[in-house]
Amino acid sequence: GMKNPLGDRWIGFWTDGTTQIGFHGTPDETKIGLAISHGCLRMRNQDIRQFYEKVDLGTPVKVQH
Repeated sequence: GMKNPLGDRWIGFWTDGTTQIGFHGTPDETKIGLAISHGCLRMRNQDIRQFYEKVDLGTPVKVQH
């Protein structure tokens, strides 16, 4: 729905069996770039939609600081 904090798409790339971390959209673009989650990377909904179409299941992800 429109108020879903995960936005339009979810691309999970890490889990310990309990917690999951991934890329996702957000209905509130003012939250992008803020450290307010447990490691997820928020994107604009229009950007995560495009990204989602380009990434296949099983694609390796390397997150660097």
